[in-house]
Amino acid sequence: MCKWNKWGDTRIDPCMRNIIKVLNFHGIKTFACCCGHKKYSPTIVCEWGEYILEIFSNKYIPRKKKFYKRDKQGYYYIPEVINGKS
Repeated sequence: MCKWNKWGDTRIDPCMRNIIKVLNFHGIKTFACCCGHKKYSPTIVCEWGEYILEIFSNKYIPRKKKFYKRDKQGYYYIPEVINGKS
């Protein structure tokens, strides 16, 4: 979902597509992802039982949509992951 991704038929960053395919193949529902574009850490938001987690940081996300915020340069990030909140 970053302005640097030149997507065509999908909004998944090209470098994240295989990871998302593997997670979905194993029944893990993914909601959003971003590779970080060399500014932030990669993130994948998925459903884990009754919880919504960012899987690389293992942080709980307390909402069901609008996971990412945009910084002044147009890059997307997840506040819970950046600020260390859980």
